[in-house]
Amino acid sequence: MFLINDYNYEIPEALISQHPEKNRDQCRLLALNKNTGKITHLVFNQLYDYICPNDVLVINNTEVIPGRLFGEKETGGKIEILILNYADTQKSDFDFNNPVLKCLIKASKKIKDGKYIFFAHNLKGKILNSKDGIYTIQFICKNCFETILYKIGNIPLPPYIKRNYNKNTENDNLNYQTVFASQKGAIAAPTAGLHFTDNLLNKFKKKGVQIVPITLHVGYGTFSPVRTQDIRKHKIHSESYCVSKSAAETINNAKNRGNKIFAVGTTTVRTLEFLSQKNNRIEHGSGNCDLFIYPGYNFKIIDAMITNFHLPKSTLIMLVSAFAKKENILNAYKEAVNLKYNFFSYGDCMLII
Repeated sequence: MFLINDYNYEIPEALISQHPEKNRDQCRLLALNKNTGKITHLVFNQLYDYICPNDVLVINNTEVIPGRLFGEKETGGKIEILILNYADTQKSDFDFNNPVLKCLIKASKKIKDGKYIFFAHNLKGKILNSKDGIYTIQFICKNCFETILYKIGNIPLPPYIKRNYNKNTENDNLNYQTVFASQKGAIAAPTAGLHFTDNLLNKFKKKGVQIVPITLHVGYGTFSPVRTQDIRKHKIHSESYCVSKSAAETINNAKNRGNKIFAVGTTTVRTLEFLSQKNNRIEHGSGNCDLFIYPGYNFKIIDAMITNFHLPKSTLIMLVSAFAKKENILNAYKEAVNLKYNFFSYGDCMLII
């Protein structure tokens, strides 16, 4: 149960979806009963039939930023950077004239402190320092940094989605964003939320379902592999969150009434469980979430989970295994492979109830 290989499975490359479903809510939905292991095959918009009036649907409203930038070194060599902590720009004391941000760098060789990187629109960055492969860069520009970023930046898709960034032929800036994204800061989408449409959300509202937004800015650690054989020794990444007082009250009141909490995505699950207390209530507030959920964890808040299919050996497949039992999850994944479901970020979806 605690060995990394316990969470491995075979996934044909052909099932790794490179493009989203044309109609977001028409993807396939595998419903899994976490207690019995029973599997039902549905279309995503049939989720409507599983959520009752006064139940709560918790969504993550983080917005993916175009945080992948291409530039040149002082020598003229090509370089690529990925901004990691853009959520910090939302702080009141943040300097937008000369923002200092943590970044990953992809180049032919390590860049020394004090060196400059040059981008389009007269944007440049100065390397201040580096530690453990993460660079601190001060960006220098004449105009608003965010304006320039949104002109020249690219959406940082996961590495298993192949794109030619030299040609703007895809609509990932729209497709890799939920319809409820509103809080800038993520470098990856909360992908379970990609299946929702405004029309489906409105149907839930008319039904009496309470839709509650929270924020957790998905970070680079989402893609970081578990490198320890014993998963309990893995240190999970930390991500910035914000949960309003009204959101916390709505969730807590629903728990008191006996209604169910449906969490959209593992990011939402981690945030709610991180804020849970012994009396099954959550506190509002903001901070950094570093909760690693794996089998043996006792869930306190959520009753059901809407989630995509996750990479083998990832912390995300460990989280869903904690919720629905490892054997049930691996059996469901095996059936999904056999029935040629689409996997990962642009793939199909699961409902775990």
